[in-house]
Amino acid sequence: MSDEREEQLREVAAKLGVGAYHRHVFLCTGPNCCTPEVGTAAWEVLKREIKEKGLGAGEHACYRTKVGCLRICCHGPTMVVYPEGTWYHGMTAERIPLFVQQHLVEGKPVEEWVFARNPLPLP
Repeated sequence: MSDEREEQLREVAAKLGVGAYHRHVFLCTGPNCCTPEVGTAAWEVLKREIKEKGLGAGEHACYRTKVGCLRICCHGPTMVVYPEGTWYHGMTAERIPLFVQQHLVEGKPVEEWVFARNPLPLP
C-alpha cells in the first residue's frame, strides 16, 4: 500500500476516534430478523442516543455499526456488543434508550433482552 493511502487511512481513523473506543455495537437492520423500517428506526435512535449521551469519546466511548445480517434471523432487530459479546434480540427503537443508558453508560446489560454471550478473550 502506498504511503499516501496509509496516511489517508490513519487520518480517517484518527478523525473517527478509532483506537479510543471501549465498546462496539453492531445492529442488524434486517430484512430477515425484522423489516428494514423497524431496523432503520432502531438505528436512527441508536445514533441519536449515543450522541446525546456523549459516547463518541471519553470513558464510555462507543463505536456503532449498522449491518445487514448477524445471522440470527428471527426476533430482531438483533444486536451484539463487543468486547463483552452480549447478544440482544428485539432491539426496536423503543428499547434503544434504555439499552444505551443501562449497558453503554452504566455497564449493566439489559438481561431480559440478552439471549447469548460470546466475550472476546483478553490479550
